[in-house]
Amino acid sequence: MSGWYYADRSREQHGPVTADELGTHYRYGRITLDSLVWREGMPQWLPLRDFADELGLHPTTENTAAPAPPPVPSAATPARPAAYRPTPVPPPKQGMSGGKIALIVAAVMVVPCLGIGGILAAIAIPAYQDYTLRAKVAQAIGESQPLKLQVQEFHASQGRCPSNGEGAFGVPESYAGTYVTRATIGEFDDGTCGFEMELGNIGNANIDGRKLWWDLGSDHTEWHCSSEVEDKWLPVQCRG
Repeated sequence: MSGWYYADRSREQHGPVTADELGTHYRYGRITLDSLVWREGMPQWLPLRDFADELGLHPTTENTAAPAPPPVPSAATPARPAAYRPTPVPPPKQGMSGGKIALIVAAVMVVPCLGIGGILAAIAIPAYQDYTLRAKVAQAIGESQPLKLQVQEFHASQGRCPSNGEGAFGVPESYAGTYVTRATIGEFDDGTCGFEMELGNIGNANIDGRKLWWDLGSDHTEWHCSSEVEDKWLPVQCRG
């Protein structure tokens, strides 16, 4: 199961931690049932109380019974002289149990790891998101390969650039794919032949609706890629 992330009382994010470690933080008061938690697969952060049953977090209240009254002296018991004052004996001091020592040692070891884990998560999560976006853009580019072959073959045989609706070429929307909404075929303003792809369904406002262009260059023999999408989300051959 994926690790848990949590926000402490200062609203700083920590994690990933195991379910047992999360329970330990709750029992030591580092987090409360109102603290927000998250793990992979959840659409949003939710309060810890929503997972109290799953994590076994059941707050208990210890009932302390009132002390019993002292016993009434028996009539047969002789009274002590007024001058007699027994010296109270203090109860023996109890040492710390092995379980408490183990919890303290575990806490000392876990706290530094939580800080390191939070730093790594702050770096890893954005990096993973960028990787996912690059993969989707790469898939969209891969879907354009058959159209590149068709355009190049048409230009080689006809000596000119094709356009949408001509011959075997469909309308722009007919080239929609998983992450492509349309492809417009034709000659660019600089005289090169190729097509324009519109990206979509990627889930990022900086990419959806943006354009990517493939052109055959001035010699009509080699494809060139360019785009208005930021380079960090593009494969090397399409970066400006």
